[in-house]
Amino acid sequence: MKFNMSEKSLFAILLRSPWWISFLIAAILALLARVFLPDTLRVVGMLSGLPFCVLGVLAAWKQRNKPSPESVNLALTALANMSVKAFLPTIAKAFVQQGFEVTRLNLGSADFRLEKSGKITLVSCKRWKAATLGVEVLRDLKTLQISQDADYAACISLSLPTGVALQFAKANAVQLICQEELASLYLNSVKA
Repeated sequence: MKFNMSEKSLFAILLRSPWWISFLIAAILALLARVFLPDTLRVVGMLSGLPFCVLGVLAAWKQRNKPSPESVNLALTALANMSVKAFLPTIAKAFVQQGFEVTRLNLGSADFRLEKSGKITLVSCKRWKAATLGVEVLRDLKTLQISQDADYAACISLSLPTGVALQFAKANAVQLICQEELASLYLNSVKA
């Protein structure tokens, strides 16, 4: 049996938050225990913040390669100013640097076919500059994924998906590469 943590739990929220918040909570708990608990319980109370320290370490580890908000904004601006002729080769290069074998497709719903370790991913960049990412693109991509017998599907967009599109992506295992993830992909390709 695999344990899945609720996305709304305190621990899940802290894992997504900046790492220092968990350490701050641990310090506050230790201070409160030191001030308000009797001497016999003080040490135990101060140790109650230990799980938050562990969360802080885990969050710091997950966020170690995460770009700064300024870098993300600069990358998104650079991507938004690109033409499609400049954007597609840039994204292809980013996937190659991640170890994928990239094939450019001329199919209606997908722009790239990625292969790595025998697994195939279809990637759509069709609406990468649209104001919002709607569900239609994701439905077409999922249909193509099934017809091509691909293992995964991913959609790239500078904008955030609509609520319906987000629900569809979660329900149908379509990976969304939007905003921060797209900026990270771009920044890693520029570094190399």
